[in-house]
Amino acid sequence: MKKLPSVQLCALAVLAVVNIIGANLALMLRLPLYLDSIGTMAAGALFGPLWGAVTGAASALLNGVTTDPYALYYLPVQLITGALAGVVFQKIRIVQDRQLRLPRLFPAAILVSLPGTVVSASVTAFLFGGITSSGSTILVQFLHGLGWNLTVSVCAVQALTDYLDRFACLALAAVLVRALPAPFRMIMKNGGKHRGAL
Repeated sequence: MKKLPSVQLCALAVLAVVNIIGANLALMLRLPLYLDSIGTMAAGALFGPLWGAVTGAASALLNGVTTDPYALYYLPVQLITGALAGVVFQKIRIVQDRQLRLPRLFPAAILVSLPGTVVSASVTAFLFGGITSSGSTILVQFLHGLGWNLTVSVCAVQALTDYLDRFACLALAAVLVRALPAPFRMIMKNGGKHRGAL
């Protein structure tokens, strides 16, 4: 793992805190979204897949021991999301020439959400019986109450909410990164030696 300068490590710490703020906002408002990967995706965009994954893991650990113990169990999802967001920002170029390319968000959100959905739906169904701290639990219980199998209910809700969440988080991360002043982006680029997309 390449060592990052302290200014970049501070930026990663701030982005991990952005994840925690988003997650707690979603919990407080009982949203069917998670908003816990905005910083993870921004880190992936700025520093590449590895550092996106590291930021996601750090925020899941910190969030898990402070406000939401469920976050610890979803740490693998943050790793997957951070790595894939870094790849998506590099390959699909959601932000190009400081412009947000909205049509590219739709396939990018699918690519980022699908692998994590498999893991998160498995954790939700088999470890927690479909009941977690997320607002999407209400939808799972509603479908299960209609007679759907619990695992099918969890998978259906997880696929829908993960896609919507990843779409929203990718868009917010792209807007956040795009809004960074040019001098700050140059500091983050570290003389062209970084692995991020911007």
